[in-house]
Amino acid sequence: MVRTAESVTEGHPDKMCDIISDSILDACLEQDSLSHVACEVMVNSAGTAIVAGEITSKALVDIKALVYETWPACDHVLIDLQQQLPALAATVANGGANDQGVMVGFACDETPELMPLPIMLAHRVTKRLAEVRKSGLLPYLRADGKAQITVSTAGLETVIVSTQHDAEVSLDQLRSDIKEHVLIVLPIRLNTRVLINCQEGRFECSGDTGVTGRKIVMDAYGPQVPDGGGAFSGKDPSKLDRSGAYMLRHIAKSVVESGRARRCQIEAAYCIGIAEPVALNVETFGTGNALDVEAYVRTFPLTPIGIVEYLGLQRPIYKQTACYGHFGQHGTPWEEITWNTPI
Repeated sequence: MVRTAESVTEGHPDKMCDIISDSILDACLEQDSLSHVACEVMVNSAGTAIVAGEITSKALVDIKALVYETWPACDHVLIDLQQQLPALAATVANGGANDQGVMVGFACDETPELMPLPIMLAHRVTKRLAEVRKSGLLPYLRADGKAQITVSTAGLETVIVSTQHDAEVSLDQLRSDIKEHVLIVLPIRLNTRVLINCQEGRFECSGDTGVTGRKIVMDAYGPQVPDGGGAFSGKDPSKLDRSGAYMLRHIAKSVVESGRARRCQIEAAYCIGIAEPVALNVETFGTGNALDVEAYVRTFPLTPIGIVEYLGLQRPIYKQTACYGHFGQHGTPWEEITWNTPI
């Protein structure tokens, strides 16, 4: 069996939108921890950014200035924001879920981060692309780039890298430099297939339109793990699409860390206005006692208010999550907090 996952750099248009959305969220939470934000961004290759959605906050944020600061290529900003609908605000204030939906949490013991190997290797490459560009080691690289990794039980099968670059660099130099300075972060075998800037080869311009929340699978665990379908970036923690997914990741990680299972997947379904999940499914894939693990899972808070309080989510901590995956990164409460229930 082979497994494949993809990652993109922070300069990818979709990721730039995620960064802007989460920068706006952090700016609101920094001034008002009770801010309600559902902010989405679209950017295009002409340098236009459109910011739309709902923000209810006491914070005074110069959104245009923030967009210009976050996205250096921006020439024009359009803003269309309104306040959160009163009925939804009342539902959240009363402790109920803000919407219906399904969230998924996952952990496994195949990497130190307790994440699937393909997605972690893909993030490793895109992080390295950004590092060699920012450090000046490969100054001709531009911000947009992506990596795709295929692994099998035998090891690393295929590595695909596509990176934006200056017009002056030759493809031969680019491919040689990527192999020497970027792919050193991978356990490449002699028979690993390496493909760098294939097809036309040259990648001088990034013509894509970017939109917030369009990379939800690589934001989570890669395509081998089900995704609930809700995006993360630009949403305050009262939105269970975000906080619920973070909590379930934390719980699944705690299951694996505590030795209850080597692999754990948790799905929770919510209904608008109801605090507790209306359905909960725990799967250990034969690596642990599912009934015992489910009993352990239910010791964690699973209501919207309980999740926010337990993880301390009403803080400006979200911009750091916008790139290279929301899970498996150090420094976030859902990865770092240790649950103290005895084994």
